[in-house]
Amino acid sequence: MIDACELTPSYVRAIAPYQPGKPTSELAREMGMEESGIVKLASNENPLGVSRAVRQAIEAQLRDVARYPDGSGFELKQALARHYAVQTDQIVLGNGSNDVLELVARVFLAPGTSSVFSQHAFAVYPLAIQAVGATLIQVPAKNHGHDLAAMAQAVREDTRVLWIANPNNPTGTFCDAQALLALLERVPPRVIVVLDEAYNEYLPDALREDTTRWLVRFPNLVITRTFSKAYGLAGLRVGFALAHPDVADLMNRLRQPFNVGSLGQAAAVAALQDEAFVRESRAVNDAGLRLLSEGFRRLGLEFIPSFGNFVSVRVGQGAAVYQRLLRQGVIVRPVVAYGMPEFLRVSVGVHGENERLLAALQAALHA
Repeated sequence: MIDACELTPSYVRAIAPYQPGKPTSELAREMGMEESGIVKLASNENPLGVSRAVRQAIEAQLRDVARYPDGSGFELKQALARHYAVQTDQIVLGNGSNDVLELVARVFLAPGTSSVFSQHAFAVYPLAIQAVGATLIQVPAKNHGHDLAAMAQAVREDTRVLWIANPNNPTGTFCDAQALLALLERVPPRVIVVLDEAYNEYLPDALREDTTRWLVRFPNLVITRTFSKAYGLAGLRVGFALAHPDVADLMNRLRQPFNVGSLGQAAAVAALQDEAFVRESRAVNDAGLRLLSEGFRRLGLEFIPSFGNFVSVRVGQGAAVYQRLLRQGVIVRPVVAYGMPEFLRVSVGVHGENERLLAALQAALHA
């Protein structure tokens, strides 16, 4: 007898679910460890947590937590519009940036269409493509990063979406503004180009481009951002997309009305105004990247220079080294699912966490 599961689309049944970084509570249960002694450098979170202003905004909002949030996200949209010099009808709010990435796929892709993404790019892109039955076109990476010229060349008549992560996760590679503009000029207007800038706040000033200015010139451009990284709101799930009003309107038609909770909205408004905290987070990250890079060189390990708040390092047998680190109470991220079985991705922590990782890694390599 055929059951309901067998009647679901084959492309849904073929999906391998996204595997997040291991929580500290899970490792504590598995290993019988004290959770407080575990260092988690697996999910590219901000090791500083959140700013005092954000904590105060959350506490003030708690009195209304029994009520539904503002489904339109009015205050948050106003704050984003001021910050990015866009109109509110260009904004799509999301339950993290993953949410708006999936909205792009649901709106613009379907069976019979195709979508282009890079090898070693964020795992959500192929998952979102596959979930709607579109054809995946994976373009080989170039030096672990996006080969933008090859990606433009890979666009077919049925292609509707092209995805770029900049900086890219998990490799940390970066595409400069001129290369991105060259791709946008080459891609047909019928193809939505998603520019995923989840780690933009960690870029040095010399590399940070105001890509929102490109929205007027390229109506097919969708820029996605998140509050999960530099702003420290990973647990509250707040992301957004900036796009042409017509594109944003279509995405908002499928957006769930309460996809960003009241605590998340209040926290995001406060976080957006606290530029000093973002500068501090960037400074801590820059110092951490230098420390990890020096440590990897000292251990004789190859790594990919990163523009994010993480770095991927080649350790040989990634899965085995990962397990040895777990036994020492250090969680990092294996990236075998990204086609990089010899690498581990290490998030940047505070100084003591980075030192702990390097010491544990040295022991794991010689176990």
